[in-house]
Amino acid sequence: MKKAVVLLSGGLDSATCLAVARHDGYQTYALSVDYGQRHGAELAAAQRVASGLGACMHRVVHLDMGQFGGSALTDIAIAVPEEPQSGIPMTYVPARNTVMLSLALGWAEVLEAEAIFIGVNAVDYSGYPDCRPDFVDAFQRLANVATRRAIEGQPTRILTPLMHLSKAEIIRLGTRLGLDYGLTVSCYQADDRGHACGLCDACRFRAAGFVEAGIPDPTHYGLNQP
Repeated sequence: MKKAVVLLSGGLDSATCLAVARHDGYQTYALSVDYGQRHGAELAAAQRVASGLGACMHRVVHLDMGQFGGSALTDIAIAVPEEPQSGIPMTYVPARNTVMLSLALGWAEVLEAEAIFIGVNAVDYSGYPDCRPDFVDAFQRLANVATRRAIEGQPTRILTPLMHLSKAEIIRLGTRLGLDYGLTVSCYQADDRGHACGLCDACRFRAAGFVEAGIPDPTHYGLNQP
């Protein structure tokens, strides 16, 4: 059976990627990264999603990118923006997807996996440079020259099934595949119970997506319903 490593943050998009990989016939290996983010609710959600979708294995890599700072997601001294921002927002974590894809590539080589799934999206996103098709294409070229598997003629493919979908389209897709979005947490500053702030970019995109999809939103938004 073909294998895939799926980067799983515990959020809506990465959970949908795991559902897509399973539907496409892959034996899935979920990889989450504890990179020093503001809360652990997403990682708890990732464990629930991996279990619920029958991942063969779920690994959590501990890598403290917070020691560098520079992002509202890793430095509590920087406030998470609660209004729409222009340009690249402070929630961008420098080189995060580069690091995560590198870790996934290493595990994929060990597993002899044919693919890596990552839930990047160029439609409903916050302006992050490492969510664009150009970034994924560049990393694929890197993987093609950096790994034994590729040199031997079996390159691991970087798959981005959500790249050109709106948030509503992603939600409809996951719902068709039987994904329970109540297991997921997307909020940048969720509390210990996984309840969302309702104010950050992630909450706004998520809430609007459910409205547009015409599907009930299972998210607990606390006191601030978008």
